[in-house]
Amino acid sequence: MSSATPSSGPTAAGQQHLWSVDEHLEDILGTVHPLDPIELQLLDAQGCVLVEDVTVPVSLPPFDNSSMDGYAVRVADVAGASEEFPAVLTVIGDVAAGQSEQPTVRPGQAARIMTGAPLPPGAEAVVPVEWTDGGLGAGPVSTMTAHSAAPEGASGEVRVHRAAAERAHIRAHGSDVQAGDRALAAGTVLGPPQISLLAAIGRGSVRVRPRPRVVVVSTGSELVQPGEPLGQGQIYDSNSFALTAAARDAGAIAYRVGAVADDAETLRSTIEDQLIRADLVVTTGGVSVGAYDVVKEALSAIGDPDDEEGIGAGSGVEFRKLAMQPGKPQGFGSIGPDHTPLLALPGNPVSSYVSFELFVRPAIRTLMGLPAGAVHRSVVRAGLAADKALTSPAGRRQFLRGTHDAAAGTVAPVGGAGSHLVAALAHADALIVVPEDVTSVEPGTEVDVVLLG
Repeated sequence: MSSATPSSGPTAAGQQHLWSVDEHLEDILGTVHPLDPIELQLLDAQGCVLVEDVTVPVSLPPFDNSSMDGYAVRVADVAGASEEFPAVLTVIGDVAAGQSEQPTVRPGQAARIMTGAPLPPGAEAVVPVEWTDGGLGAGPVSTMTAHSAAPEGASGEVRVHRAAAERAHIRAHGSDVQAGDRALAAGTVLGPPQISLLAAIGRGSVRVRPRPRVVVVSTGSELVQPGEPLGQGQIYDSNSFALTAAARDAGAIAYRVGAVADDAETLRSTIEDQLIRADLVVTTGGVSVGAYDVVKEALSAIGDPDDEEGIGAGSGVEFRKLAMQPGKPQGFGSIGPDHTPLLALPGNPVSSYVSFELFVRPAIRTLMGLPAGAVHRSVVRAGLAADKALTSPAGRRQFLRGTHDAAAGTVAPVGGAGSHLVAALAHADALIVVPEDVTSVEPGTEVDVVLLG
């Protein structure tokens, strides 16, 4: 699967070559492809990307209708009407929303009308009920319902205190969209307003690329589920929660798997069980050079040509060293008979989250079929607001947590450079980027800033 698959085993080339951030990302995005389109019901399609233009089959509104509760009138009948000299009209009946038959408004007549109800024949304008006395003998407008239509014929009078221009308070047929117009273009992400439009034009389903299913697996015998008591040497599993939430924020349907102990066979079995519901697998922890790097041990045999059904049917997972801080150890490849992409991230919380933003999020957005401009986080330039210079190791691209002030055009670092500082990450809304060839950044210097919001 990887564009740099070595001949001497899945991890060899990755360990020998120091990859740049851009090389690693290019390899991932060159391998991951948009999911195949499917037809989904409207609510199931929320968050998905349209794969074809949607054309309006019927104009909106489909008929002239009232934008107010009031009276449908002829313009000449209310010309010159005032508080002192109101126009007195005969009320011939009601027009309710959804009513199929309407009374015809003739000279000297008016029809009570509800918001959204079709304009009756003969009427040229609607006067709001606030411009009238509410009707004499016809009852207040607020009591009208879809079932309260009166028979055609006199049902009282109404005094109108203001004149109305032609077409006043009328929503014209087709004033929103016209039949034949393009309602939504291919590539549109379907949010609530788009779902509303599709429903309004009568579409019950649409053809979209589905939201990717992402399975997140954290590893480590020291990890404990939040809410349970901590034992000696144990810590709470925060990575799986952070990455699952981040995957959902990116647009995926994400599944969190409870922390797996440092046992290679257990991890292999766990991942294999999850493949049935995964378009992408993300692991965290166990990718460094320690004695208990279980992810590397568990996935080192993947690519076995004799394993036609299990986890080893993929083309291999390559473990790499990247010229970045935090997040130097990374893994990427495919597993299982469907060659499901797998990204193996470091275990330190900040390293894990930064790696997600740089590599996993773009992979998810690519699976969704989003255009290139929507795959990556926005990057802006901002002046460094700091009390002292920032230092960075030579040859490494460093990503520091920061808070971005758009109005001032500045970014301030939050916390230190340690990859365990979860609290600082929780207060950051940006990543400050220090290039590989820069070892010191003075206050006021413009830097690249990755916006996380």
